[in-house]
Amino acid sequence: MSKRLASFVVSGDDVKVVVAQVPADPKDPISIEYDQTWKLQSGDREPALCMLHQRCASFLKEKQVAAVLMKASAASPLAKVTLALLHSAEVRGVVIAAAASVTEVKTMAKNVISRTYGERNVDEYVKDDSFWTAQTTGGKLRAGSREAAMLIVASRKA
Repeated sequence: MSKRLASFVVSGDDVKVVVAQVPADPKDPISIEYDQTWKLQSGDREPALCMLHQRCASFLKEKQVAAVLMKASAASPLAKVTLALLHSAEVRGVVIAAAASVTEVKTMAKNVISRTYGERNVDEYVKDDSFWTAQTTGGKLRAGSREAAMLIVASRKA
């Protein structure tokens, strides 16, 4: 029996959202049902974050998502903490909180996926058109959303 999973990747104030139907057999491709980018509303940040929380929770309830996969935060130990990084972390936290109010949430680190899924790193899979042709059916998956879809694909092997 298949299950519906959602994945989220936050970058700045943008949230890439992919929803896919995932067959029980990991050899079968996932079926893309939704691929959009949500943008944080302009204006005061606090009400915009509240609206994002409400949108996310309502969306997941409406779509009857079984679980959510979230790209984990990542930073180099040598990187300076910037305001943009902190704002991105706020958005990620709001999405995680909203998703957790509806369903199970699992964060997945890109470097862990690179070590545990297949023979290549995530960036190489993201660039490989033939990989995505084989791994997905259904709606069109935008190239910019492949990293979010990779969370779903990699979760099948975890």
